Amino acid sequence: MPYVTISTVRGILDAAQKKQLLERVTDLLVEGQGSADFRRNVWVRIEEQEPTHWSLGGMQPTAEIIAGTFGAIGADGLRLARPKP
Repeated sequence: MPYVTISTVRGILDAAQKKQLLERVTDLLVEGQGSADFRRNVWVRIEEQEPTHWSLGGMQPTAEIIAGTFGAIGADGLRLARPKP
């Protein structure tokens, strides 16, 4: 039975994106196995870590940078609005 862990910075994915990611990774593994019964054996987990635990090119993102890039996430876990390009 496969265990898949996806690590990401907290604030990049909203609840709807997480749900879709979990479903699509599961679907991909089931498709690769070739058996619908395999679905019940697939574990997929998203680990979110604080921005201060990450570095990209030597820069630590902040919650403000993430919100400015991807949009803020509301109390319901959904993205409030995407920033305009």
